[in-house]
Amino acid sequence: MRILITGGAGFIASHIQDAYLADGHEVVVVDNLVTGNRRNLNPKAQFHELDVVAIKLHKIFHEFRPDVINHHAAQIDVRKSVENPVNDAFVNVLGMVNLLEASRQTSVKKFIFASTGGAIYGEQDYFPADEKHPLRPASPYGLTKMVGEEYLKLYERLYRLPSVILRYANVYGPRQNPHGEAGVVAIFCKKLLQKEIPNINGDGKQTRDYVYVGDVVEANRKALQEGVRGIYNIGTGIETDVNVLFNHLGSRAGRKEVRHGPAKEGEQRRSVISSRLAEEKIGWKPSVSIKEGLEKTFEWFRENEK
Repeated sequence: MRILITGGAGFIASHIQDAYLADGHEVVVVDNLVTGNRRNLNPKAQFHELDVVAIKLHKIFHEFRPDVINHHAAQIDVRKSVENPVNDAFVNVLGMVNLLEASRQTSVKKFIFASTGGAIYGEQDYFPADEKHPLRPASPYGLTKMVGEEYLKLYERLYRLPSVILRYANVYGPRQNPHGEAGVVAIFCKKLLQKEIPNINGDGKQTRDYVYVGDVVEANRKALQEGVRGIYNIGTGIETDVNVLFNHLGSRAGRKEVRHGPAKEGEQRRSVISSRLAEEKIGWKPSVSIKEGLEKTFEWFRENEK
């Protein structure tokens, strides 16, 4: 199968790239390397340094003729989306439309989209949230993901382009970027290994659903199966608060000291999603516990610090 992966030099999609290649697929990666890392690229994949909003993207589609698009390129920082919603919409909405048009023109057989299972639901009415939960994004980032989903539904109706939408919980694991505001696990690992004191916003009792990147990769492999389409939450259904997260990682590093700063305004208190539908329909469920996943992640950061 010929697969084009956007954002393939990034944290999540680079793992998907490796898995697809290992499965014998032919892979092209498109990434502008703004947040992606060239070191994450697999030498077996063909690489194009390009933005998803670029018209030149259409030439790549016409030359490669992909069967499947796996779209992970995005502006992913919620706080940056609040600060600069224009850029957020430019990348996440116009980039999506550009890819969809290229897909339509080259008769792509399936479009896999990395959406969000936290920012798209907003403050939840019930826990864990399933795919029928009302969508009420509280940030431009969450809104652009919702708009992307709607475009996919429209293209399926108008042009018969099948799609699989994967609403991720909080993904963590090796290769996650420890810089900036996103990726608390990576940030903690980096600070602990550099013997800095990590900072926790507020009381640390805010919860998230943390899913290991290896499990997310398996969901993307399942999404390739013939006949698979629709919207699926990809999470664990388990809430873990930030204090517990730090305690796990701190014990691995032999460090206990942490600072508590002011709570971030507008931050969700609880977020957790149900992946029962994914288990029933596509045979996916998480296999890596939070303890095991954190240990794997910390050891990867320890090795890369060397």
